[in-house]
Amino acid sequence: MRWIRNYTPRPDQDRLYHKALAITIVGNLVLAISKGLVAYYSGSAALYADAANSASDVLYSLLMVLGLWMAQRPPDLSHPQGHSRFEPLVGLAVSFSMGFAGYEAVHTAIERFQTGGIVVAPLLPTLVLLSSAAVKGGMFVYIRRLSQVLNSPTLATTAQDNLSDVLTSIAAVAGVYGSHLIHPLADPVAGLLVAAWIFRAAARAAIENLGFLTGAGASPELRQQIVTMAASVPGVQHVHHMMSEYVGPQLVVDLHINVDGQMTLNEAHAISDSVAEKLQELPEVDRAYVHIEPDGWID
Repeated sequence: MRWIRNYTPRPDQDRLYHKALAITIVGNLVLAISKGLVAYYSGSAALYADAANSASDVLYSLLMVLGLWMAQRPPDLSHPQGHSRFEPLVGLAVSFSMGFAGYEAVHTAIERFQTGGIVVAPLLPTLVLLSSAAVKGGMFVYIRRLSQVLNSPTLATTAQDNLSDVLTSIAAVAGVYGSHLIHPLADPVAGLLVAAWIFRAAARAAIENLGFLTGAGASPELRQQIVTMAASVPGVQHVHHMMSEYVGPQLVVDLHINVDGQMTLNEAHAISDSVAEKLQELPEVDRAYVHIEPDGWID
């Protein structure tokens, strides 16, 4: 009897995770410090909102280190199916961190709005914000590519947060110049827009990761693809039952297939293995359990 799921070490994937974590931590730390200093000296509410967002990015970067380390641990007796659920748990923590940054941005913008706002000298804040947008744009492209290679919801959430940071930095630039050219209240108004983008990204990340944590099923398109792939295996006469659920970021698939009832057990077992191997060609599928039944049998 097997008590622990088979596990194959993945050193190549581990190296990609390490790269993603190093880029995320260093990039967010440098941006948070530079934005915070310039926001303090310039008094810009929009820049402060963007700095608060970067500070939350540093926090979630540290959470990612812990969570992804846990998620990559091999199965053991306490978690015989592996520790992959820790990854969407970290993704959910990231979304809460983003939500807190949005709250800080709203709080500061409202305070500045109530005091009438201030005229912000645009040169240094603009330089910092545009540099931040460029850095975050590069991080978005690189982390998104890694998330697709690794099928990682945490890295996908991080990539989307980087994209939101590009947009919020641009909005903050508009607020800085608006306070200088239009009205002092343009700066806190831009801070509110920044906060809205942060809340939107946080809500989307939370919904996605909650689905991974609560055992959501595959999309209708993916379900149909799974059935089609299983039915294409030689010897499979019909697929009459298919159920899937996310266990962490990847799917577990349960299939019932019909085969010729007159074939030997060895032949039927070989077909079952072929179906399982075929389904694992999909990056979303972690493992498949295939039940064999004779032709015409539907339970």
